[in-house]
Amino acid sequence: MAFFGKKSGVGPAKNPAEGKRPIPGVRNVVAVASGKGGVGKSTISANLAVALARTGARVGLLDADIYGPSVPTLFRLKGHRLTGEDGMIVPAEAHGLKIVSIGFLLEDDSPIIWRGPMLMKALEQFLHGTMWGELDYLVIDLPPGTGDVQISLVQMTPVGGAVVVTTPQDLALIDVKKAVRMFEKVGVPILGVVENMSYFLCPHCAGRSEIFGHGGARKACGEMGLRFLGEVPLEMALREASDAGEPLVATAPDAPAARAIADAAAESAAALAVLDSLG
Repeated sequence: MAFFGKKSGVGPAKNPAEGKRPIPGVRNVVAVASGKGGVGKSTISANLAVALARTGARVGLLDADIYGPSVPTLFRLKGHRLTGEDGMIVPAEAHGLKIVSIGFLLEDDSPIIWRGPMLMKALEQFLHGTMWGELDYLVIDLPPGTGDVQISLVQMTPVGGAVVVTTPQDLALIDVKKAVRMFEKVGVPILGVVENMSYFLCPHCAGRSEIFGHGGARKACGEMGLRFLGEVPLEMALREASDAGEPLVATAPDAPAARAIADAAAESAAALAVLDSLG
């Protein structure tokens, strides 16, 4: 599979402090991660990026979920193909964002069967071989877990902070603690934890049902000394907007889930600002 530009030659760094190269014009890189799949991480990433853009910030979104890219669907960009200019990738644009996804390289339903070196080459190209321009935030939707892509990302470029997405279930919280510890070991600050699918919001009576339990993420944040970024309800409007390729934060900003994600974005931006002020 071909990529734009020349081979970078950048390999894994010997330790997290080595081999980092800032992305020209990008002020803050924000990684969105989860300890396991199925927690709605990509939906949160997409809406978080839109929420930041709605504040007037210049925002990019990189879909680095190599084996399960969802961003093309979430922004109605399925079928879009990467284009290049002067050896650089030209991002797609939607809802005020500059967007690049591994899905733009694939035919529908085609799996990615790549070994580590190919994955790292793709990530390097997306980070440093893309015409991002001037951005206040580059939001990166990572694959679930704590594998090669996550570690290589923090070795390739400075990451300002990470947002971790979980659900209230005990099994998810066990995995989120692993994700948090991974970022701590590689020196990436945790901006906070978002509890997705926190409760089901009935579209008929507005009743609240805590299907997966309640309070687990907040408790875990208290135990680990982390910022709790809030509860995002399991709301039909969020699912419908995602399936339609129209982020809920853009189409129905007053919906409960949209408000919760916008609040999480504001909290994350504030945490980054504090970190910047501390040098």
